[in-house]
Amino acid sequence: MQKHMAHVAVFISGSGTGLQAFIDAGKSGILKAKIALVVSSRSDAFGLERARMVGIDTFVFKIKKYPKPEEAADDLLHRLRAHEVDYIALAGYLKLLPGEIVRAYRNRIVNIHPALLPQYGGKGMYGHHVHEAVLASGDTETGCSVHLVNEKYDEGRILEQIRVPVIPGDTPDTLAHRVQEQEHKLYPRVLEKLIQGEYKLDD
Repeated sequence: MQKHMAHVAVFISGSGTGLQAFIDAGKSGILKAKIALVVSSRSDAFGLERARMVGIDTFVFKIKKYPKPEEAADDLLHRLRAHEVDYIALAGYLKLLPGEIVRAYRNRIVNIHPALLPQYGGKGMYGHHVHEAVLASGDTETGCSVHLVNEKYDEGRILEQIRVPVIPGDTPDTLAHRVQEQEHKLYPRVLEKLIQGEYKLDD
């Protein structure tokens, strides 16, 4: 049980709808944590504006801007610690986290994937690529998965999933919309349960 309000860093790459779901969940009391920092892989991500509108600190993290990858990881870790970040939530963040970050936050980093892992996971499988693959397969159901993050794409332990039916006539857009609705309900609840120690995790 947390003795203080947990601090969360949310990592984004785009519009930040997942970030907005966390902000809304915080206002409604579903997520009892402070979003202390928003990290984006892109400087033009609208999610940065969402963060600024509610007074959350932001940081654009681009490894290529640093002389060495190790310096990038060190700077990111320093910023996370300066914001007293306890947990990291990836919300549409499309890059692999530096190994140093994964090790420092072992079992405290979560991601959401728009399919029922382990199906349709791995490098390049994100967003519409996933929904297109589901429809091409002829599967009658899909869903979303919240999982712990390790050094490989989508291979961390699955914490919870929600199933979503594939409806005849679905397009990648219609399927994405229905899956995303469930993502925004599931993700804040799973993050809160992780913070409260409700999952039995390996050390």
